[in-house]
Amino acid sequence: MSDRLPGFKGEYLWEFDIAERQLLLLAGAFPDDQYGWCVGEASRTVSEILVHIATGKFMLLCVIGIETAPDLYGELPAEITPRMLAMISINDHLAGSVRKKATVIALLKRSLDATRAAFTNTSDAELERSVRFFGEQTTVRRVYLRALAHLHEHMGQLIAYARAVGLSAPWPDWRHGAKHLRPEHSA
Repeated sequence: MSDRLPGFKGEYLWEFDIAERQLLLLAGAFPDDQYGWCVGEASRTVSEILVHIATGKFMLLCVIGIETAPDLYGELPAEITPRMLAMISINDHLAGSVRKKATVIALLKRSLDATRAAFTNTSDAELERSVRFFGEQTTVRRVYLRALAHLHEHMGQLIAYARAVGLSAPWPDWRHGAKHLRPEHSA
């Protein structure tokens, strides 16, 4: 498309848009009463997975110096390791307390919008800037790649959850006659 950014940024945003669209369709397709469902005791619920994805984006943006959710995190330590540990603790609390479908989806959209805006406004030179990330030196570009990979990782988990409760993917699937998310055993 002619409205895409050129180079890596355009390619990244293209993939991000696909993943975002699919994730939001999936999040919307689970009924309200299944947001508390999970595979087993040690697994995250549907709402916990979605909140984890959202808060993970906020944390990754924070790693590269972009504060997008001060209302959720308040005052955090300045040093990166204590800052990330504090965010992880808050993220875990949010995953356990934000459970209503509408609230979860709003938080998810907010984090995806923040990620897209931050990436779109990041210069090519800024993508090459070195940052400390989970004890390693890397680039801002890699942190954004991690944000995309993290989104796909947990979307795959949610697809498995959907199938476990008798739902199919909420986007056209050529192998199954382009069915959208609906109970597979209904008439």
